[in-house]
Amino acid sequence: MSSMSDFARYGVATVHEAMGRRGIIAIPLIQIVPGSRAAGPARTVRCGQNDNLMVHAALSKVLPGEILVLTMPEPAPVSLVGELIAIQAAYRHVAAILVDAAVRDVEELVTIGLPIWARWIRASGATKDSVGSINETVTVGEIKINPGDIVVLDADGGVVVPAADQEAALKSAAQRVANEDEARERYRSGSLTYDLQGLRAKVERST
Repeated sequence: MSSMSDFARYGVATVHEAMGRRGIIAIPLIQIVPGSRAAGPARTVRCGQNDNLMVHAALSKVLPGEILVLTMPEPAPVSLVGELIAIQAAYRHVAAILVDAAVRDVEELVTIGLPIWARWIRASGATKDSVGSINETVTVGEIKINPGDIVVLDADGGVVVPAADQEAALKSAAQRVANEDEARERYRSGSLTYDLQGLRAKVERST
């Protein structure tokens, strides 16, 4: 799983740029645990509308290091995750939970420390009646997430790396980080992106 820790360390912005600016989960995501970041293969869950029965079912199948991706037919501010579900997920060493709906018990979730990102925070509870599906393709923020795709999450939001692109994305991200490390030292010595990236010439040609 070392590649997953590398993805988490590189972060959402770097991985997004490394993939040619693809894969961003284009919805406002709330980072429930400040400072948290995570990366792992997606365990996708499609719940019934306003119902979290399948979240409970997924907890019986999820593997350590996976990211639970919880969706409904239509996103709505109904809580699919609270303290008790987070306790169970943490025990199973889930890497993180991405909720395209709401969460509640936020103070308790922060104490548990399991990385969680959600579209909303709401106390509204879900029913437990509708059978949905696990490990099918879902859509979050117009991005399709297949089971096993790599989801990277941090304070900037989320990005999805298709499983087939994992190796290339990791290599490209590593090169980008190396280039930025070198540039960072030059900026600390007074150099400007305006010059090092050829931006001055673009401006002066047009003036």
